[in-house]
Amino acid sequence: MDEFRPREQKIMKLLITGGAGFIGSNFILHMMNSHPEVEIINLDVLTYAGNLNNLKGVDKNPRYTFIKGDICDPDIVNSILDRYAVDTIVHFAAESHVDRSITKASEFVRTNVLGTHNLLECARHHSITKFIHISTDEVYGSTLKGSFKENDILSPSSPYSASKAGSDLLALSYFTTYKLPVIITRCTNNFGPCQYPEKLIPLFVTNLIAGKKVPVYGTGKNVRDWIHVSDHCRAVEFLLEMGIFGEIYNIGGGNEKTNIEITEKILTLLKKDESLIEYVTDRQGHDFRYSLNCSKLRKMGWSPRYSFEECLKDTVEWYMRNEWWWRPLKK
Repeated sequence: MDEFRPREQKIMKLLITGGAGFIGSNFILHMMNSHPEVEIINLDVLTYAGNLNNLKGVDKNPRYTFIKGDICDPDIVNSILDRYAVDTIVHFAAESHVDRSITKASEFVRTNVLGTHNLLECARHHSITKFIHISTDEVYGSTLKGSFKENDILSPSSPYSASKAGSDLLALSYFTTYKLPVIITRCTNNFGPCQYPEKLIPLFVTNLIAGKKVPVYGTGKNVRDWIHVSDHCRAVEFLLEMGIFGEIYNIGGGNEKTNIEITEKILTLLKKDESLIEYVTDRQGHDFRYSLNCSKLRKMGWSPRYSFEECLKDTVEWYMRNEWWWRPLKK
């Protein structure tokens, strides 16, 4: 299937949580541009990683509404579900930076576990027809060989991944106990425009543009699979139509790279040399390799469309063109 298109043009009223963040904002832009029948309410508390500049171009659209609020607040969530007659929730909102979770674990438990619980509880008291919970490959933990399938045992290593695993289990319990129409997605490392410059690719690109060194953990041999954010958005869009309630879907790009490989590619694209690499003490509990078996989703008809090499080049160029976006964040 070259491109997913919904089988019928019905009006969807989507509540997107965390829609001012990296993946959430890209998903909103994608849905607004490709689905003229969709109405979107974006609920975001605007933490350091939330940025309304990500949504330039749709912020004046009458089909789009932004509400500043906390997913942990039942009054706000219930009022949105009542007022806007929301039928579908796509839950992106999360604390997601592993390094921060090591020093501030309580914030991750609050947002990722308690916030998800509040959304699930509010959803079951309203006529929600679909609840897509966006999770991560990190809940499986690390593996030296093979790739994780959706029914493999979870073995999270960090407070971040443990909080996401907890939210996954809560979501599944609401399907089993209350028949809430839940779907869970677990995606590999995303990259692309508007990613907060604490994550590897935007951190390294913006550091190098600013004339700074790039900090590589340990030996740089840790392995991650990479997917362009547009492909992740397409997968979630696909599952809005084709996903089965109570199921989990792995989403990956099929681009496993070591961190040092990524670093060297960025250096080459920016015409910098390896003297700008600074090897630093490895992160506590640093998982060595994440890898997902995505055959379940591919057999349904979805596959990644975008080339890693081309998209990495485009991403680097985006940060070069948009210093106005990231320089205030680096400060």
